[in-house]
Amino acid sequence: MKNINLFSLSFIVCSFLLISCKGERKLSNETKNKIAKDSSYTTVTTAIGALSLPPAFNTESVRMQSKIINWKEGETPSAPKGFTVERFADSLEHPRWTYIADNGDYFVVESNDAKRSANRITLFRDENKNGLPDEKFTFLENLNQPFGMLIIDSYFYVANVDGLVRFPYQEGQTKIIASPEKVIDLPAGGYNHHWTRNIITNKDKSKIYITVGSSSNVGEHGMEKEERRANVLEINLDGSGERVYAAGLRNPVGIDWNPITGELWAAVNERDKLGDHLVPDYATSVKENGWYGWPYSYYGQIKDPRWKDEPHQELVNQAIIPDVPLGSHTASLGLEFYTSNKFPEKYKNGAFIGQHGSWNRSKLAGYKVVFIPFDEEGSPKTPEDFLTGFIANENGTDVHGRPVGVTQTPDGALLVNDDDAGIVWRVAFE
Repeated sequence: MKNINLFSLSFIVCSFLLISCKGERKLSNETKNKIAKDSSYTTVTTAIGALSLPPAFNTESVRMQSKIINWKEGETPSAPKGFTVERFADSLEHPRWTYIADNGDYFVVESNDAKRSANRITLFRDENKNGLPDEKFTFLENLNQPFGMLIIDSYFYVANVDGLVRFPYQEGQTKIIASPEKVIDLPAGGYNHHWTRNIITNKDKSKIYITVGSSSNVGEHGMEKEERRANVLEINLDGSGERVYAAGLRNPVGIDWNPITGELWAAVNERDKLGDHLVPDYATSVKENGWYGWPYSYYGQIKDPRWKDEPHQELVNQAIIPDVPLGSHTASLGLEFYTSNKFPEKYKNGAFIGQHGSWNRSKLAGYKVVFIPFDEEGSPKTPEDFLTGFIANENGTDVHGRPVGVTQTPDGALLVNDDDAGIVWRVAFE
């Protein structure tokens, strides 16, 4: 079948708008039971091996919300032998993400759902170079659910939920009071916290890549609500030249460049309400002009039964199988390649993934940081647990916190944003 570029994909998707269901894409219990009974397991081949997936509705879709009990004094998450874990910063208001400037300044975004968001960026500075901050500044306020941050040339870029803005910036300044310059508008609002807009630049700092998650679980409010969503967008530094770099990615958040191959990689939060074991979140290389299936299919050509009356077969046929499955409902959001030599050799050029944790599973999943080893050719291997202990009761709902952002520091440590606990953890190897 001939290839279709993403501009054409957008046209095709939009062409279905007049016939797409505008209400909930719900199936009766009878239909769900029939699908589960009449379907079999499907095996797909990922970059790390075979993955066997159950039929949709193989188990009931369950809402199980975790309860934050936070950490007692002296308690920390658990890391592998030889690593130390300590508080880098605490008493923060939902510290979701960390960005580190070339001069070593740490910028932590304090952001949340609209009614609970501090809408603030706090700056930490380590003057004595011991890995912990000595100074703290309120760097930027009055933002709109900020998330991604970048410094390029003499600008500080911030990705708000509804647009990318930038401010005049000089290295080392501790507060910005200037008015923002709008770089580009972005679609706001959405399903179950899909408000985060992450940004990174390329090697020569000529482009900015923006993640924009879907506004729904599976297009149930009409695909016109998904324009410029479930995508990685590419723009010039001034906002011009927008194009869809890759599409069909339900909620891409963490993005980084594979240090060996140069490929863009993303951590993607997959869809809900198909049962405990569907659909696995994933980390994947993001192919330019690639199509990853959402909402019509997952893991290649496995069709989502909620689109059975409008299968969009041409798009399903093109869907790329993601590289590394990370478990269903784990909310795999953070991603950072580790390029320092401070950790043991096996960690060099591998990727850390922050898993914020489940709400749509009968037993809690995620709530940890996992590590994906990569070989000398830059190919991924099977993920392994790295930072655990966030779940306080394995058979209950109590959790100490929820890890999200993962950031390598200039001295080779790893910062982990534990947003609901209000803590940023520092993990180092001694």
